[in-house]
Amino acid sequence: MDMWIKSLTAIQGQGRSKTACLRVILPVLLQSLAIYYTYRAIRWCRKRRGATDSSALSSPDIEPAQDNLKRPNRDREPGVWIPLAFEYPEVAPCPLPIRDVKPVPYRPFRWGEYHVTMGIRTMPWSEWMELDESFLFHQRIRTFRVSHCGKTVLRVLPAREDESVKVAGGAEAVKELLYELAEYLPQRYPRSFRISRLPASAPAPSIGGIPLSWHGKTPVKTIEVVETGEKYDLGVLETMNDVAMGEEAFRIINHLMQDDIAMMIEGTDRKYYFQAGLICVPGFWRMRDKIGMPLDEIHLSGEVPQFKEKLQVSMNRFFQRLPVDKPVIRNNYSIQVVQPRVLQAISSTEETLSNVDPEELSWSESLNGLEADFTHGRGHGTKEVPHVSPATLRLRSERQTLRRLPRTGAIVFGIRTYQFKVEELARERGVAARLASAVRSWPEDVASFKGRRRYRDVLLGFLDECAEKDGVTGPIEGMLPFPY
Repeated sequence: MDMWIKSLTAIQGQGRSKTACLRVILPVLLQSLAIYYTYRAIRWCRKRRGATDSSALSSPDIEPAQDNLKRPNRDREPGVWIPLAFEYPEVAPCPLPIRDVKPVPYRPFRWGEYHVTMGIRTMPWSEWMELDESFLFHQRIRTFRVSHCGKTVLRVLPAREDESVKVAGGAEAVKELLYELAEYLPQRYPRSFRISRLPASAPAPSIGGIPLSWHGKTPVKTIEVVETGEKYDLGVLETMNDVAMGEEAFRIINHLMQDDIAMMIEGTDRKYYFQAGLICVPGFWRMRDKIGMPLDEIHLSGEVPQFKEKLQVSMNRFFQRLPVDKPVIRNNYSIQVVQPRVLQAISSTEETLSNVDPEELSWSESLNGLEADFTHGRGHGTKEVPHVSPATLRLRSERQTLRRLPRTGAIVFGIRTYQFKVEELARERGVAARLASAVRSWPEDVASFKGRRRYRDVLLGFLDECAEKDGVTGPIEGMLPFPY
């Protein structure tokens, strides 16, 4: 229309006749009107198509997965979760039986300054649980711990309902976890796990009306561990209720994996509570001291360095916002001292924890003293360790995963613990100097929490000697990326 006005003004300014004006104006006017109405027609078509698409997408039958995952629980009340149907992404199968899978060589320490952060990264869906050739060794320890330690290593809390807060019990979440593992493990490790499924005519176990299975199949009935020859019937859970059901689900889970599990559930105060746990190899803490606590109290009572100043707010926000479709992973590390081989060899032939677990994977007695006498909140004991040497030093690393379950909304905190001999680590090019740099970089509060003074001189002296022979004094090209 601006073009028409300009043309009219120019013509009038020249004082031409009406006929001459019309001859010039009409073509310009018609062209402008044609452009204008074409533009309006295009806008109308786009708007109509958008409305049609919007109507189609709002249909429950074809609602997009991302919207379905986020929308129902985006504005939920604290402590309330609406069960979701979630399609677990494709899992890449491991071509080897787990007895032939080498442990991942985690080296989660860096050169230079130490920073206190959550340190999370995206978890590949295929790598939710890591199993390897140490499976049977871990199973021996885990079976011993559950049978001898009872509720101090395996516990499920009932619902909590008092004046201050209401929190759901842990049983339903543990049941959901078992069925998730029964789907995941045979897909990830098809040569080590076998399953059978319920017939289509059988009632399907479910939570919130959503069947406990993946990809529209019937739920798993039994799962067999090839390495042990043991088969477990998941149907037994249908004969139990609440805490007893959750504990039985945990007993089955214990035979399937190498991870410890802490089940975190949101309360009506928006805090996440430790409502169920299978903690067989904690090393430096005891479940009995933390079960039932909210996330804040777990860390504050354990005197985790700089938690209040640098981690508390961000960690609480992260737990509240963690979506079903975005699991994460992180690694940590510490130094551990174990008994010398000679002391292990003269132990009684009777099946005791020291015989079943000579590397002190489950409990660091050399640093903490007896588990029964441990004082909660003190990361390490105060007595000197008489047998510190390069041969008794271990790098202890936890691979931690966080995943929200779709039906219960509980957050599964998986903790897989690895141990590596420091003498063997130091043979890897660049590792001795890098580990020495990392240990020296710990702030005093972190060093105290990790018990550095009890092994510092021996560890750093050995690492420096190895680094000198290695000829490495700083980062080198070709090193594997963190956390290796």
